Amino acid sequence: MARGELRIYLGAAPGVGKTVAMLDEAQRRVERGTDVVVGFVETHGRAFTARMIGDLEVVPRRTAEYRGATFTELDVDALLARGPEVALVDELAHTNVPGSRNEKRWQDVQELLDAGIIVLSTVNVQHLESLNDVVEQITGIVQRETVPDSVVRAADQVELVDMTPEALRRRMAHGNIYHQDKIDAALGNYFRVGNLTALRELALLWLADKVDQQLERYRDAHGIGKTWETRERVVVAVTGGPEGDTLIRRAARIAARSKGTDLMAVHVANSDGLTGADPALLAKQRLLVESLGGSFHQVVGGDIPRALLDFARGVNATQLVLGVSRRGRLAQLVSAGVGVTTSARSDAIDVHLVPHPEVGRGRLAVPAPALSPRRRLIGFALVLAGLPALTAMLLPLRPDLSLPSEMLLFLAAVVGIALVGGVWPALLAAVGASLMLNYFFTPPTNQWTIAQRENILALAVFVAIAAAVSWIVDVAARRTREAAQASAEAQTLATVAGSVLRGTGPLTALLERLRETFGLETVTLLERRTDAGDRPDRQRSPLSWDVAASVGGPPCCAPGEAQTEVAVDDSLVLALRGRTPAAADRRLIEAFAAQAAVALRHERLAEQAAQARPLAEADRMRTALLAAVSHDLRTPLASAKAAVDSLRGEEVAFSDDDRDELLAAANESLVRLGRLVDNLLDLSRLQAGALGVTLAEIGLEDAVPRALDELGPNGLAVRSDLTADLPAVAADPGLLERILVNLIANALRFSPPGRPPQVTARYQDDRVELRVVDHGPGIPETDRDRVFVPFQRMGDRDNHNGVGLGLALSRGLAEAMGGSLVPETTNGGGLTMVLALPAAVSPGDTAATEAVERAVRERRHRR
Repeated sequence: MARGELRIYLGAAPGVGKTVAMLDEAQRRVERGTDVVVGFVETHGRAFTARMIGDLEVVPRRTAEYRGATFTELDVDALLARGPEVALVDELAHTNVPGSRNEKRWQDVQELLDAGIIVLSTVNVQHLESLNDVVEQITGIVQRETVPDSVVRAADQVELVDMTPEALRRRMAHGNIYHQDKIDAALGNYFRVGNLTALRELALLWLADKVDQQLERYRDAHGIGKTWETRERVVVAVTGGPEGDTLIRRAARIAARSKGTDLMAVHVANSDGLTGADPALLAKQRLLVESLGGSFHQVVGGDIPRALLDFARGVNATQLVLGVSRRGRLAQLVSAGVGVTTSARSDAIDVHLVPHPEVGRGRLAVPAPALSPRRRLIGFALVLAGLPALTAMLLPLRPDLSLPSEMLLFLAAVVGIALVGGVWPALLAAVGASLMLNYFFTPPTNQWTIAQRENILALAVFVAIAAAVSWIVDVAARRTREAAQASAEAQTLATVAGSVLRGTGPLTALLERLRETFGLETVTLLERRTDAGDRPDRQRSPLSWDVAASVGGPPCCAPGEAQTEVAVDDSLVLALRGRTPAAADRRLIEAFAAQAAVALRHERLAEQAAQARPLAEADRMRTALLAAVSHDLRTPLASAKAAVDSLRGEEVAFSDDDRDELLAAANESLVRLGRLVDNLLDLSRLQAGALGVTLAEIGLEDAVPRALDELGPNGLAVRSDLTADLPAVAADPGLLERILVNLIANALRFSPPGRPPQVTARYQDDRVELRVVDHGPGIPETDRDRVFVPFQRMGDRDNHNGVGLGLALSRGLAEAMGGSLVPETTNGGGLTMVLALPAAVSPGDTAATEAVERAVRERRHRR
């Protein structure tokens, strides 16, 4: 079935006439004889819009109860059942009531398009995802209902419904848009001339790109030359900071203004791998980039400007979007910063420095102490006690030691203190050692003066070396700690990412791993309900949240019940109860939260796929049934009808032989038709589990001849080689005969002349195996499972051979009786179908009878 077409009426603001234009198009199509129905049209109380609906057929809306209120929504099932040529669905960006089959109305529209229905819809420019933040800046109003740009761009037609700001304000003043009590407020706020002009420009710019795409497709289709314009690629640099969303949306708008532009986001990770951006923010920004049709990349580099430009040149980018530095003015005087440096080195690449709310909010990063407080206290204690002790030891040896020797001993003490206590105790030790060297060991002694200049240089070098060594020791300790922490975080994050991809229930496993890692009592993933989106956090009641997943003790029903809450996005919060994690663990917990959102999304997609799979299989079966049965039902009906019409006609006088021949032809056609109907009914009973099976003791020496008799003259060619010592089988006589007829008829169809099929049997392991052997072309092993799929004839295009139900039905009937049907290769070429059935037992053997019945029940249960 061909996919339906989507036509969207795009407006810059409410009231420009999108719905009226859609209804006007619908009326024109009705006049041309097109089947048009109204799926959902929102009149907003406007009389003219209601009159435009006129005599159009309106499909009743679906009513939904939510939180004590009744809502009406688009009834997708009713529209699909009605199956019109064209359906009108207003307000594409609308969010459905919770509990609906789809979250958004544009997803409902996708279902209608998949069903081959042409859809006319409407949307305002402020609802486009890429323009959401710009509209907020212009109007001061947050648009919570958005539609992905890709959905609107994929429309077959997008028509701009345009109106000047002055004309729109006149419509508003005349009461054609809002009620009288809302007109003054609307004209003074949203519908100001400046707002409407900016929104109109946004709509025109966005649609210009859509027109360029259509023009390009037209030129390609008609071979009107090819463009020489260089393909634009926009790269946006993200740091994982809070300004990333602003930069990404700005880059998306820049990319949208040129046709065929690629949008790429890149994050430069430090080459040492020890520090990096917030993984939770990076994960959310990656989702935002992908939702806007871009791609996310990560590179490693120590020199960030060089790494950015290398990436941009590598992908042949033409524009690079960076954020203005967050550092203060003093820091910018010390270093030019990434943005300025990148601009100076960019050459032919255009660099955009985008301001954002985080400008100037950067702080001087003070590194955390590398060592524990206990070790630092020990270091200070060594300074206070060790230096005087060393001085006391060296004073008696002062006549025998030179100043350089004494300085080396003090330097060794400073290095030891640095190893134990870190940089600050070591710096204090360096200053204290220099003072002691000056007072006790540098001539003139017992004074804070130095007589010789070289001793001044020696003491200065001593202090510098002591400070440098202590700093190096501290940096090494800090790097060691960071490396250990980074290694632990990397291992944990790898486990987190792997848990999303492996095993069943990844979300529960992920939350359990988080609970075990940080020793928590309860970990709960909360999802905010749609109707709570407009209220501030402090006013949200526990009823505003749903528990998406929880592990541990009783779940938290709201973020306020948890000791720690981590916001994943606007609708998800991770609530932790137990102990309060350390501040250093917050970044890792946010990474868990980001992966939990991904796992939740994957689980819901898997559920949707699982729900859709049976429907798709049923649709495939229905399509195959209609395609295959259409001929096989018509052929016997046509033959029987032709024979009966000939007999009833008075134009020709038939002889007795001709009459008998026509009656035989009609009878044969009706028998074929009855067999086809019986197969279809049995297959449907098998799939529904409603096929009645009555097991009885039956001998194959009786069942096989009856099946051969059923085949008529063709059955005489089949060789039957059944030994007299075969035990009886436990089977339903009627079903067994149906299986044998199907298997033998199939073997006759493919057996070459002179080599008829053969039926043999043997007893093995309490089962009787009956083999129907043919020497035809056979079936490759890779395709053998396909022969048991209904309506599958393995490339056979002759519809006179049946609809492909024989083997599928035979295997189902065999399994319903506790048996099996498998194919094997015939020695010398061909195919052998092996029917295995449980051997019957004597009536007095109670244990054996129960074993047979138990085996039959187990096979039915497995089916």
